[in-house]
Amino acid sequence: MYFSDRTQAGRMLASQLMPKYRYENVAIVALSYGSVVVGAQIAAKLHCSINLLLSEDINIPQEPEAVGSVAQDGSFTYNNAYSSYVLGELQAEYYQYIEQQKMTKLQEMHRLVGSGGTIRKDLLRGRHIILVSDGLKNGHSLDLAVQYLKPVATEGIVVATPLASVPAVDYMHVLSDDIYCLSVVDNYLDTDHYYENNDVPDEPKIIQTIEKIVLNWH
Repeated sequence: MYFSDRTQAGRMLASQLMPKYRYENVAIVALSYGSVVVGAQIAAKLHCSINLLLSEDINIPQEPEAVGSVAQDGSFTYNNAYSSYVLGELQAEYYQYIEQQKMTKLQEMHRLVGSGGTIRKDLLRGRHIILVSDGLKNGHSLDLAVQYLKPVATEGIVVATPLASVPAVDYMHVLSDDIYCLSVVDNYLDTDHYYENNDVPDEPKIIQTIEKIVLNWH
């Protein structure tokens, strides 16, 4: 399935979520800037807040996939696309490099968090948390989000995404209580491939969207 843009995809997801979650105590956690565009359409319909879980990939030389990701609170997960054997070898060879990259990425994220913040755990407690993505090639970002939310007493974890690969769907079933996925994709390409228009707002506009979401409830 292809979408004209992330706004259209968000509206389609919102229509599916409405019957069950319109009157529930929910909060949205978007997993990327593009996911905020999708999630804003859902938040407008469900009359709920939207948060952005900032994370950065950790890449190492000559590896096609990120070895892991670090969240804004320092939570770190290794990429489940790698086998435990390969991860062990990469850790042994690149430990210092990975640790340095974590520190660098955290500093970058703290600059944004310090300027206004993107997520508050105290506002997530006791709610159904809807993890929103604009596309899941694997379950890596879900792993990171679930780890970040471990200290939070939530009502449940819901995953909503316009599209996902088969391995990502498998992870969704393991990590979440409810799933909304518009299209399961074999041979998943880059997420941008599935959108005709890939315009994603810059950082200030994304933060503005999060802060002003209540004005867009309808």
